[in-house]
Amino acid sequence: MSRTQWIVLGWSALCAVTIEAAEPVIVAQGAGPRAPKQPQAAVSSDGTVHLVYGVGDMVQYSRSTDGGKSFSKPADAFRVSNMPVGRRRGPRIVAAEGAIVVTAVGGAQGKGRDGDIEAWRSVDNGKTWSGPVRVNDVSASAREGLHGMAAGPDGSVWCVWLDLREKKSEVYASKSTDGGATWSPNVCVYRSPDGHVCECCHPSIAVDREGVHVMFRNWLDGNRDMYVATSKDGGQSFGDAKKLGLGAWKLDACPMDGGMLASGENGALVTVWRRDKQVFHASSAGGKEQLLGTGEQPWVASGPRGPVIVWTSAREGDLWLQSADSRQPQKLAGAAGFPMVASANNGNGLVIACWESNRNGQMAVMSMRVDAPRAK
Repeated sequence: MSRTQWIVLGWSALCAVTIEAAEPVIVAQGAGPRAPKQPQAAVSSDGTVHLVYGVGDMVQYSRSTDGGKSFSKPADAFRVSNMPVGRRRGPRIVAAEGAIVVTAVGGAQGKGRDGDIEAWRSVDNGKTWSGPVRVNDVSASAREGLHGMAAGPDGSVWCVWLDLREKKSEVYASKSTDGGATWSPNVCVYRSPDGHVCECCHPSIAVDREGVHVMFRNWLDGNRDMYVATSKDGGQSFGDAKKLGLGAWKLDACPMDGGMLASGENGALVTVWRRDKQVFHASSAGGKEQLLGTGEQPWVASGPRGPVIVWTSAREGDLWLQSADSRQPQKLAGAAGFPMVASANNGNGLVIACWESNRNGQMAVMSMRVDAPRAK
């Protein structure tokens, strides 16, 4: 059972911020072929935390009904043949009204030779799963294995991925209006005039009442910078992609780091990304980029009082948290990799982070409640 820490940080000369943060919880651990990798979480409107990760070709599922203090014993959900699990490849999960939807990439051959996005759904809180249903409507076009998911305020479920149907990396999307049971014809979000987008950085997606927003790392004039494209017509078409940030990153390699975006309660779109060895964030409300610190693999979710951002100092390094109510980032853990953070669409206040951790030669999936600070 986790205990509570009270950490007091100076906020200004007149007040302080008190942060209530639970100790990290070990959800699963193992070594070699039994090592759990690439955890992803979703939070239902009732506060239930749903968590998935990959162990070899198996997607395992666990949930918490006490705000992340403890998790159920992990259970095998379903098997995905030759599922790539590493460097932001792996399963994705969303909690939609009436269903939990999980996607993963698999294929008969694997190793990038083929690969489809397969969707599974559960309507009984992870006890049973139905599927798979293929999301990409051209066979083997999702073989890069990099994709993202999001739930919309209207109950829709969206998927975005790097697509190779034209033999070059392009960004495609699809949606489901029945909790992952069926998926719409695929829509091209963006194709680069220079031939392809960055080949090994995952795309991400956020959906709000203003539209459908897709973020990806582009490849233009040798620069691997982040862009956002938005659809105002329910995903039927996407407008011109807009570059994020002030600088450019000229790189003849793929950083395998796609960042993340989230929509806030006030309608502002918040983006986080890596450029070279630094992590930045920006809000559509202000627009200008802000430096968070040195690091990589950032992720953001919308908390009850603003964005909650996590990242690591290195591929395996210190895990940092920046919330809307604190001026300085906080170190949450060491030996961490590939963190993510999730919150409920209805803003119920629960924010959960999860990540990989190397613990004495074993890989562990860790989780921790990281709600935004409360001013006292």
